[in-house]
Amino acid sequence: MFYIVESSKSFYEATFDLPPVVQRLGFVILNVQDTGEMLRRKEIDLDEECQVFDVCNYRQMEKILAIDIRLALTLPWRITVFTEDGATKLGIVRPASLTERPDENPVLARVLTEVEEKLIQIVDETR
Repeated sequence: MFYIVESSKSFYEATFDLPPVVQRLGFVILNVQDTGEMLRRKEIDLDEECQVFDVCNYRQMEKILAIDIRLALTLPWRITVFTEDGATKLGIVRPASLTERPDENPVLARVLTEVEEKLIQIVDETR
């Protein structure tokens, strides 16, 4: 369900390096949520850093929603950069794991697999 890799970069380097890779591989960043900072502003202790990047590829999103509008519940896709025990990590929820039965619709399975492969490529190139 998850794809998580450890980075040799600092948290700040990874969050800085991610956007150009996202753009180069055909996605756009819709929003960045600094979860760690948001919680600290509410006086909630979080020892780790965490930023969530909402990303999409409009053409792939169009294909997915044309097949099954309910999949809007899973959109946009997220790439998260976080720290865990001093290590910087990047991760996604695998889009292909979000369908109950991918064999029921091979076109949908193919599109979700293509999206997943690109998201993994983004994470791997950023690490």
